[in-house]
Amino acid sequence: MCRNIKTLFNFEPPATDEEIYLSCQQFVRKLSGFTKPSIKNEAVFEQAIEDVASIARRLVDNLQTDAVPKNRDVEAAKAKARTAARFAGNSERV
Repeated sequence: MCRNIKTLFNFEPPATDEEIYLSCQQFVRKLSGFTKPSIKNEAVFEQAIEDVASIARRLVDNLQTDAVPKNRDVEAAKAKARTAARFAGNSERV
């Protein structure tokens, strides 16, 4: 569904409020079909983001695992490598 929404649980350092807000913004955008709501819908759009962010923060803070937290830099490097491999040889793509 929302490819721009990243996993935020079990990272060191933990997810910031800004990361959670941005993920929730993507989620609300996907649900509503708006990238930017009209002035008439702006307040309800922002309230939805705040509501979802509050619940998402509670979820991320209360999930439990015995797994070792993932390193953000290592995971970012893996994602870059996957992207490079995916688009290798597709230089004609614009």
